[in-house]
Amino acid sequence: MTIASLPGRNTSFALRNVTAVLPNTLMEDAHVVVEDGVITSVGSGPAPAHATDGHGLLCLPGLVDTHNDGLEREIMPRPGAPVSPHFALVSFESRVRAAGITTLFHGISWENDSKWNRTVELAGEFCATIAEFETSGQSLIDHRVLHRLDARDGEGAQALRQYLATRETRHDFGPSTPLVSFEDHTPGQGQYTDQSGLVRYLMGTKNLTHEQATTEIEKLYHERESKKHHRDTALQWITADAQSGEMRLIGHDLATADEVREATQWGAHIAEFPTTLEAARLAREEGLRSVCGAPNVLRGASHSGNVSARELIALELCDGLCSDYLPYSMVSAIAVLVAEDVCSLPKATRLVTRGPALTVGLEDRGILAAGYRGDLVLGRIAGRNAQVIATYSAVTSRETLDDGMRELVEA
Repeated sequence: MTIASLPGRNTSFALRNVTAVLPNTLMEDAHVVVEDGVITSVGSGPAPAHATDGHGLLCLPGLVDTHNDGLEREIMPRPGAPVSPHFALVSFESRVRAAGITTLFHGISWENDSKWNRTVELAGEFCATIAEFETSGQSLIDHRVLHRLDARDGEGAQALRQYLATRETRHDFGPSTPLVSFEDHTPGQGQYTDQSGLVRYLMGTKNLTHEQATTEIEKLYHERESKKHHRDTALQWITADAQSGEMRLIGHDLATADEVREATQWGAHIAEFPTTLEAARLAREEGLRSVCGAPNVLRGASHSGNVSARELIALELCDGLCSDYLPYSMVSAIAVLVAEDVCSLPKATRLVTRGPALTVGLEDRGILAAGYRGDLVLGRIAGRNAQVIATYSAVTSRETLDDGMRELVEA
């Protein structure tokens, strides 16, 4: 049974009197028609009689978030008070829909780390829960997985390799190709090449003194150096799978030219969170697509003291943004980029829609144009602030959209 045939999940509808955000321009008093989950018309002529009045609101493509760690946090809303993975997924879906996100890659960490309540077993359970929810006909957005592998966790690497071996993949880097981020957070490299950022982070999150944080880092460094052999072992099969097209590989927190070149040799296609201007420039030269954090745009700087995402966007060195740890930062980044005169509204919108979609091989979405997936967001921008009024994805019902518009009218 298809989604469109399920009761209450009509995927055909129309909007009128909206300001459509097209790839390179704005179209005022526009209409958008979606039939069976696909956009069939975007224009300024007469709208269908049944179209819902958009009251002049901005109409954007649904946001595509390629890295979001929220599900791991949703399962433990308070220390010692866990909820089930299914409840966490449904609950978190409501949060991201309210932020205009219609395609979400949940960052699932394949590692054992008590500090973050992460286990290999929980990673597998998360993946199973997401897959089951996607096929249940109950999901309201497109849920996908970003597999995060800690480079020095041997059990995590073995479990992820076994998990991926059970999945059907296409060898053309298409939309079904697993997305894998190979990450090494050892002090002295990546986002912590300058350890002062990690010192500040530990002081703030663990309430440590500067001396205590420095001692903690030294201990962490020696512990992770003793596990370097796990990194070398994992790279053997990761490189083989990435180069053969069995995974779409991400180079995470690339900081130096050597790290960019190494990631390219592995077969990486994506540079996620380049931490320096040097790394971002070389990533572009090497043909990698660069992903920056929307919270970085929102705050105007990296929380780790790394390169500003606004600077990379201005230099045409960023292909897309992700929410990382803050879902609403995606739509808010649009407002901030325009208010700070970093780029135009259409370009800022592309950074959270079409840009991320292309980065992960989802060619069917991220544009308001006939033939593309009918994921839409209605919202408004006032200065540096953005507000999502209604979110519609190709798997939600007409009634959901109308409820959102009714609230707008009554307000």
